[in-house]
Amino acid sequence: MVLSEALTLDPAFNLVPWVVLLPVIGIVVNWLIGKRLGEKGIGIIASLASGGAFVVSVILALTLNRHHGEGVMVPFLQWIHVGSLNLDWVFRVDTLAVTMMLVVSGVGTLIHIYSIGYMHEDVRHQGDPDRFRRFFIFLNLFIAAMMILVSADNFLMLFVGWEGVGLCSFLLIGFWFDKGEGGIGNAKAAKKAFVVNRVGDFGLLVAMFLIFWSFGTLNFEAVFEQVPAIAVTQPGVLLAITLFMLLGVTGKSAQIPLYVWLPDAMAGPTPVSALIHAATMVTAGVYLMVRSQALYFAVPQAQAAVAWIGAITAIFAALIAVAQYDIKKVLAYSTISQLGFMVAAVGLGAEVAAIFHLVTHAFFKALLFLSAGSVILGMEHGLEHGASHNGHNHPDPQDMRNMGNLRSKMPVTFVVYLIGALALAGIAPLAGFFSKDEILVAATQNNTAIFVILIAAAFLTAFYMGRQILMVFFGPARSDAAKHAKESSLWVTIPLMILAALSVLGGGLNFPGLHTLEHWLEHTLEIHHPAEFITTIAVSSFLVAVIAIVIAWFVYGRNPIKTAKTSDPLAVRLGYVFRVMNRKFLVDEFYTWFIIWPYKRVADFFAQPVDQGVIDGFVNGLGGLMTTAAGVLRKLQNGFARSYALSVVVGIVFILVYLLFRV
Repeated sequence: MVLSEALTLDPAFNLVPWVVLLPVIGIVVNWLIGKRLGEKGIGIIASLASGGAFVVSVILALTLNRHHGEGVMVPFLQWIHVGSLNLDWVFRVDTLAVTMMLVVSGVGTLIHIYSIGYMHEDVRHQGDPDRFRRFFIFLNLFIAAMMILVSADNFLMLFVGWEGVGLCSFLLIGFWFDKGEGGIGNAKAAKKAFVVNRVGDFGLLVAMFLIFWSFGTLNFEAVFEQVPAIAVTQPGVLLAITLFMLLGVTGKSAQIPLYVWLPDAMAGPTPVSALIHAATMVTAGVYLMVRSQALYFAVPQAQAAVAWIGAITAIFAALIAVAQYDIKKVLAYSTISQLGFMVAAVGLGAEVAAIFHLVTHAFFKALLFLSAGSVILGMEHGLEHGASHNGHNHPDPQDMRNMGNLRSKMPVTFVVYLIGALALAGIAPLAGFFSKDEILVAATQNNTAIFVILIAAAFLTAFYMGRQILMVFFGPARSDAAKHAKESSLWVTIPLMILAALSVLGGGLNFPGLHTLEHWLEHTLEIHHPAEFITTIAVSSFLVAVIAIVIAWFVYGRNPIKTAKTSDPLAVRLGYVFRVMNRKFLVDEFYTWFIIWPYKRVADFFAQPVDQGVIDGFVNGLGGLMTTAAGVLRKLQNGFARSYALSVVVGIVFILVYLLFRV
C-alpha cells in the first residue's frame, strides 16, 4: 500500500506517532517540573504517558481489525537522503507491529504503576529522593525507544530503537551505580551489559551494511521483495546477512554465547528486571528475526543455526537456574531459557508460536519478577523490624535460603507467584502451557533432536520453579526477616493481580481450534507451519511438568530446609555437578581468563609503553620544545623602549643586507 493511501484510509492510523510522543512528553514534564510534583505525581505522569501509548495501540489494533488486518505505512518526518540512500521516519502499522506495541505499552504501564510503590521503598532505603524522578524518566525513555523499534519501517530506524533500548538498559541496570561490590558492582554490571550488547550490535550493523550493498535499500518491503532473486544470484551474501543478524540477536535476546550480561543485569531495581529483561527489550531479537522471516526462509542453513542456538540456550540456562539461590537470578536464567524456546521456534519456521510465547512470557515472567520484588520488599521490612528488636546481622533479602513460610506473611504475593510459576512450568490451562506446546509441536514436525532438548528444558523449568516456590513460601521461616515480613501495598499488588489474570487467560489468544493470534498475524507473516494441537504432545508435556514438580516436592517439600545454614538437599545429592551449575559452568570465568584478562594486558601494554611512553613522550617533547623556545623569546619582551628600538634597527639592517645581496 502506498503512503498516500495510508493517509486517506482511516484517520485513526495517524495517531500512531503518539505511541512515541506520549512517553517523550512524560519525560519532558517530569524533567522540567517533576521536583514540584512529588513522588506520586511523578509516577502518575509517567504511568499516564505509558498508558496513553497503550490506549493508542488499542485504537490501532481495533482500526486494523476493522480493515481486516491490512497494514499501512504512516509517514512522519523526512530523515536521510544521501545518494541512493533515501530513508524517512515512517511508522509501520501492521498486525505484528501492533501486537508488540500492545505488549510493550500494556505490560510497561502495569510496571510503571507497580514502580510507584516499589521505588518509594527502594529510594527510602537508599536515601536519594531525586533518583525517583530519574527512574521514571528512564522508564518512559525505554518505552519510547521500544516503540520506535517495533514500529520502524526500515532496518536503520529499527536500529535507532535497538540502540535506544540498549542505552536504557545501561542506565537502568546501573541505576544504583554506587551500590554493589565495593560500591561499583552495579556499575560493572551495567558496563558488562553495554559491552556485550555492542558485540551483538556489531553483527547487526554488518548485516545492515550487507543488505544495503546487495539490495540497494534498507526498507523492509523493498528488501523482502528482492529476496528470491538475491537467493539465486548471491546465496552466500544472504547466508552472511542472516548469520550476522543472528549475532545481533544473541546479544540483545541473551542467547549463547552472549547471554552472560542478563544475569548480572539483576543489579537493577526489580521493575527494571521485569520491564527490560523479561517482558520487552530481550524479545527485540526475536521480533527482528520474525520481521525478517523472508530472509531466513531463503537460507535453510541459517534457520538450522537459529534453531540449534535457541535449543542449546534453553537447556543450558535451565541447568544453571536449577542451582541458583538468588530469587531474581533463578528468574534471570529462566528468561534466557524461555528466550531460547522463542529463538528455536523461529528457527523451526514457527514464527506465530514464537510470538505467542513472547506474549504469554511477557505476562507470567513480568508477574514473577514483580512478585519477586514484592517478596524482597517484604524481606526488607522484616530486616528492619527484626534488626530493631534483635540487632542481628542483615541476611541477603534475595537469597532463598533466608526465606521460608512467606505464604502466611504475604498471601497475595504467594497466590500470584504460584500462578506465574505454574504458567511458566507449562501447567494447563495456564498461558504457558498453550504457547510452549505450539513450539514443541513445531519441533516434533521439524527436528526430533531439538524436540528432545526442549522437552528436557521444559522438565527442568518445572523443577526449578517448584524448588523456588517451596524454598520461598513453604517450610519454616529461616531468618528474622522472613519471620517479620509483611504484605506489600496496593500499588504493588494490584498490577500483580492483573498480570496473574493475564497469565491465566493468555492462552486464549491462540486457543486450539480458534487460533486467533495466528489469523491476526497471517495478514503480516507468511504462515508456513500452521499451529496444531496434538493431544499426545500436550499430555506428554503436561505430565513432564507435573513429574518435575513432584520430584521438586520430594527433594524440597517432604523434608524442608530448616535453617539458612542447612545444606541444600539437591546439592548434597549432586555434589560437584551442583557446584559447577551453581557457578554457571564457569562461563564467566572462561570469559575472564581468555578474553578480559588478555584484553587488559594488551590495553595495559598500549597504555604504558606505547601511549604514555611513545605517544605522550612525543607530544610532551613538542610541548617542552615550545616551552624552551618561548623562554628564549620571552627575554626579548623586557619592557624597555631602547631594546625595542634596537630590534627595529637590527631588523632594518637585515632587510637592507638581504636586498643588497639579492640585487
